[in-house]
Amino acid sequence: MVANPTLLFPGHAGHTAASDSESPGVSTSSKLLVVENVNLEYRTRERIVRATHDVSFDVYGGDRFVLLGPSGCGKSTLLKAVAGFIEPSSGSISLDGQIVRGPGADRIVVFQEFDQLPPWKTVLQNVAFPLRVAKKLSRAEASERALHYLEKVGLASFADAYPHTLSGGMKQRVAIARALAMQPRVLLMDEPFAALDALTRRKMQEELLRLWEEVNFTLLFVTHSIEEALVVGNRILLLSPHPGRVRAELNSHQFSQDSFGRSDFQHCVARIHRLLFAQPEEGQ
Repeated sequence: MVANPTLLFPGHAGHTAASDSESPGVSTSSKLLVVENVNLEYRTRERIVRATHDVSFDVYGGDRFVLLGPSGCGKSTLLKAVAGFIEPSSGSISLDGQIVRGPGADRIVVFQEFDQLPPWKTVLQNVAFPLRVAKKLSRAEASERALHYLEKVGLASFADAYPHTLSGGMKQRVAIARALAMQPRVLLMDEPFAALDALTRRKMQEELLRLWEEVNFTLLFVTHSIEEALVVGNRILLLSPHPGRVRAELNSHQFSQDSFGRSDFQHCVARIHRLLFAQPEEGQ
């Protein structure tokens, strides 16, 4: 549901379900998240600034949906609005047909910063604690589920370690395990790998895609990297420079980690760059 012109690469039209199989809490055939004509604003000392203008999009169960745009286009602000931290000045955001009116355990955010983990808790305790509070699980149940997701991210052997002993990539894997353990309807990721070095960032992208294959969660991912968007996403929404407007929506499930050096991949990178920074037409 995009009011602006939609771009689809040849041979890929419309929504493509992520998988025919289903996991708990994930539908692969219907609209899960609907963002409709959303305007977001924030106040400075001098004036009110519009972050996004009339943005609309749909996310289906099992999607890896990416918000892509330059710094200042409002993509992180949109993610925070979906999380319920910010209320739109106009328009609506709904999940499973219900208007989003605040934060909830059905939408969990993984941020870019590495200090998301309380340093006085072990890795296992960091993952288990939200389960006890939000999901009302017993200590044993929370620990069992936490360990399960730590195994998924390859950190079960670090369950008793403290965050200060972990690398940046390992901390992000703990944050992802903690988020997935909550079994949210949508996992929200705000440039989670931007602060990592290039090799670790690529490894984390691979890990995220592997987890998606195994767990089949729904992902809303924010990035300003065109290459990362093409690899991580199966659908991408392009946002213009400030204020963020929808430039185009495209399917990208034909690309993978092995696509980086291919000519068609580089052609798409260049094409998206032109779309992102093209001057808007009169009246848009």
